[in-house]
Amino acid sequence: MSQLRFDPRIEEIIVTGREVLACPPQLSLHQAAERMRQATASSIVVVEDGKPIGIWTEHDALAIDLSRPDVLDTPICEVMSAPVESIEPTAYLTDAAHRFREKQVRHLLVIAPESRDLVGIITLTDVILNQGIEHYLHFRTVGMLVGHETLRVDEDVPLSEVSRRMREARVDAVLVSMAAGGHGILTERDLVGLIARRLGDVAVGEVCTRSLYTVPVHTSLYHVRNLMSERGVRHIGVERDGEVEGIVSFSDMLTGIELAYVEELRRALEERDSALASSQRSLQLADKVIHTSLEGIMITDTRRRITRVNPAFTHLTGYEAEEVIGKSPSLLQSGRHDKAFYDRMWTTLNREGQWRGEIWNRRKNGEVYPELLTITAIKDENDQITHYAALFSDISELKENERQIRHLAYYDPLTGLPNRRLFHDRLSMAIAHAHRGGGMLAVMFVDLDHFKTVNDTLGHACGDELLEAVAIRLRDCLREDDSVARIGGDEFLVLLPEIEGFEPVPKLAQRIIDTLAGPVRLHGRELVIGCSIGVAFYPDDGLDGEELIKHADIAMYRAKQRGRNTYALFTPSMHVAARRRLNLEIGMRAALEENAFRVHYQPVVDARSEAVVGAEALLRWDHPEWGLVSPGEFIPLAEETGLIFPIGQQVLRQVIRQAVEWKQCLRIAVNLSARQFADPGLANFLEALIHDAGLPGEAITLEITETTLMQDVDAHVAVMNRLRDQGFRFAIDDFGTGYSSLAYLRRFPLDYLKIDRTFTAEILHSADARSVVEATIVLAHSLRLSVVVEGVEEPGQAEMLREMGADYLQGYLLGEAVGAESFPACLAGDERRSG
Repeated sequence: MSQLRFDPRIEEIIVTGREVLACPPQLSLHQAAERMRQATASSIVVVEDGKPIGIWTEHDALAIDLSRPDVLDTPICEVMSAPVESIEPTAYLTDAAHRFREKQVRHLLVIAPESRDLVGIITLTDVILNQGIEHYLHFRTVGMLVGHETLRVDEDVPLSEVSRRMREARVDAVLVSMAAGGHGILTERDLVGLIARRLGDVAVGEVCTRSLYTVPVHTSLYHVRNLMSERGVRHIGVERDGEVEGIVSFSDMLTGIELAYVEELRRALEERDSALASSQRSLQLADKVIHTSLEGIMITDTRRRITRVNPAFTHLTGYEAEEVIGKSPSLLQSGRHDKAFYDRMWTTLNREGQWRGEIWNRRKNGEVYPELLTITAIKDENDQITHYAALFSDISELKENERQIRHLAYYDPLTGLPNRRLFHDRLSMAIAHAHRGGGMLAVMFVDLDHFKTVNDTLGHACGDELLEAVAIRLRDCLREDDSVARIGGDEFLVLLPEIEGFEPVPKLAQRIIDTLAGPVRLHGRELVIGCSIGVAFYPDDGLDGEELIKHADIAMYRAKQRGRNTYALFTPSMHVAARRRLNLEIGMRAALEENAFRVHYQPVVDARSEAVVGAEALLRWDHPEWGLVSPGEFIPLAEETGLIFPIGQQVLRQVIRQAVEWKQCLRIAVNLSARQFADPGLANFLEALIHDAGLPGEAITLEITETTLMQDVDAHVAVMNRLRDQGFRFAIDDFGTGYSSLAYLRRFPLDYLKIDRTFTAEILHSADARSVVEATIVLAHSLRLSVVVEGVEEPGQAEMLREMGADYLQGYLLGEAVGAESFPACLAGDERRSG
């Protein structure tokens, strides 16, 4: 039996030239992807005049913007990677492994050196399958490779977002969490197949592979590698205690192999005097691990003289082996560490047998760079140290990423000003200093006036430039020890520490207002923008940072209420209720500008079949500071201030858009307040809405309270008849809580009568309530009105109402109000009940 080659040449393992998948430059992207899918290939070579000019791989699919349908018809030559990395067929497999790491690619074209003809292709998978390290794989489990963070997404995330996250996380697969339980997987190869099928930017849950192969965490790498090869997959899930802990790929396996090579080296040296066959086998494995490792390895003797380095050492430091053999590792020292640092390092190494940490070293060209270094003492059978093995990797990119993350954590990326977090830190220190010295400080809340108009009319790019100009002007107004921060949007905070009294602060506030009021020239335009400023003082207006900022914010809104482009000092004597009312009004105006009001939908079901036949649109306001605000609190104020008109229009637009999107035979009911229904422009607005949307009026039911109807009967009847001609339906809401006249009710073109929840709550316990509800249902039917009963929360209520002849039911028992994105689940539940 012939001996297995330890490091085969590439020509012995590559796919031959006639089997390499190729295409012309003008072939469309989706056609190229289809060829790859049919050939089960991970790449396609772009060939022109018989010569390769580029390559497009599964990894390149992550760069495709799937939200653009036209991108799938792009010629492959416009998205291919070029020039193509290549290697000669006589090179060794280890050479290919280093080239993969050096160039950060997964495919190398194998090119004949003289003719420059394409003779084959080698992939990172080929390196795994031809390593000849079965002995190593037998004794390591897949659980050793799942220490990294697996990228997970929910099933409703669109493909374009998934591919972007995969690209940023530098992963080739993503674990998909399914709403119904379990997991799926989406890989780069799956993306290629989706491009071939032209599926577009669909949700990942619709296209991911749901049959994720999994193995227990204790499974050996040898078994995992064979299982992946047999099933034709390059990723496999790892389970621990019945839960999927992560995904392992071929590339993870290669990385895992490299991480333990120092231990293999130590074992090889310890066993050098044992049986020759066993010794050679271990030494041969250690030699291969050292030679093929993508991390730098340096071995020294006990006199700290270098005896061996690997190719990765040369790549990282710039020194060839012959330049460093026999010399001290001190030639790599950067000068950034003192003698005490190295003394501590060697003390730990001699005491514990290993040292691990970050260190700065110097390359041959003089460049200083950070390393993650591990030094291990290698001992013989007599427990005597014979060598030291150092493993290191360049962490320059990691350090730069950490620096950027630290900067982003404390500074606004647009203006370069401190952000809210850093401002809070500085404010806390200033408060502590003022507390110790009995001093004062001031906090200003600066908000630009009408900045949204600039964004809406001139675009966000112009708005960003304006914010940068504002930041510069704010800095120029302040002392060296003062701080200014951008906390989001067009809002800024100013900290004035160690002030002598109140007097200078209003002058500074006015100077800021005057400075920001000066014209700013952008893109050939002169923009004039003002600001409103609120001021709070320590210790008078608050004893901690949060309280001071909150009070400065309240004062700023008071300045806006006074007409903008002015300042206001916080007044502790403000009445709490008045402040709440003011804050609510300001909050509603901001919510309108930011389109923050949301519509939830509560299902209305047929009383007999329990089929969902409609939904009631319910207004919700989730304020960023106060949380969910009760409609009973803000809607009366909206009516009083007139904000009910724009809020109502915003809600109606959302409902119309949603009705068009659902495209189902569901009638959506919308509540109209008294002031809305009295608006002379209501009919015109509603008719324009459904006309522009192409929606029949029958899809919308307008709910009006009986009290509202009684206020101006003739005018209301005229409006209702006009809208009825457009198909709109009408319901009288909260029936029984007002003082309606039956004679007048007959004049209105009503379709539904809604019984108020207060009656529903009592029908199981009160005979009077049952009598009222039953009589109301009989009355409604005599007027040819369908009856909708609100507040159904118990099965007994639903059953009794069915017996009374109610037509439709609504309440928590049958479905709570949910966002539009969740409402289809109500329909799915309806289908299950029907089934």
